[in-house]
Amino acid sequence: MNLKNIFLGIILMSCSQMVNAQFLSASDTSENSVRKYQRIISSNKEIVDFIEYSLAEKGLPRHLRNLALIESHFNRNITSGAGAVGVWQFMTSHANQYGLSEQNRNDLYKSTKTAVVSLTNLYKKYNNWVTVVAAYNCGEGNVAKAMAAAGSSQYHVFYKYLPEETINHVKKYLNACYATGELPSVLNNYNSSRMNAVFFAGSGSKKYNSNLSETEINAGFNLNVIADELDVDVNKILAWNPGITEELENKGESMLYLPTDLMPDFLLRKNKILSRSIKEGNIINTKQ
Repeated sequence: MNLKNIFLGIILMSCSQMVNAQFLSASDTSENSVRKYQRIISSNKEIVDFIEYSLAEKGLPRHLRNLALIESHFNRNITSGAGAVGVWQFMTSHANQYGLSEQNRNDLYKSTKTAVVSLTNLYKKYNNWVTVVAAYNCGEGNVAKAMAAAGSSQYHVFYKYLPEETINHVKKYLNACYATGELPSVLNNYNSSRMNAVFFAGSGSKKYNSNLSETEINAGFNLNVIADELDVDVNKILAWNPGITEELENKGESMLYLPTDLMPDFLLRKNKILSRSIKEGNIINTKQ
């Protein structure tokens, strides 16, 4: 291992510890909480075994059984006040998206198979289970709005823009994972995901990522215009540049990080992008 990798490893460890301490941790580690979750799991062993087998069969972590735990307590006949049905609490629109009929939402076999597909797709999009749990609860649209409002794709930054119900849902998930002894795995997954995207060196602003190139922009640039000109989703711009919205608003300038293969297109169109941005509104207008 070379010195650069050692250095980045040290940064990763320190940042992981900081995130865990500040936000991502179990909010209820009481004996009553632990016993409650463990009791529900042990009293639904047949259902839990099937869910864990279905998850493992597709390469998903077994701790996702805790999503069904907090959604329904494994009750296949439960219906929420909002109309969500079954062990996985599928709304009609969510079920239909994956070909699950409204009548089959309380079918353990069919709904679990559908949940596995849904969770797999969400993980491909967000690359960490914390954000997946949030998106499963409130929908990808609400997560996208929260990311745009916060100017970050990191849950511990954008969570405050999510519905209160979703914030509490993620807390319950972390508490359940604490009760099952799987919280370290969930947090390591989250921290590895965020640090794999962008590395911060010490207290400076330099970022290390072999697949990203950098250039400087000012607050006159509109991220929506940049995304449109480069034919990418604006949420990808935000994911490559955590905190850029706040930095542009507060400092009037920021480094812009783009995949190396996109940077030449941006530089070639930079004047056009700035001109369009001035006409259509600056960075603040991404928060609509």
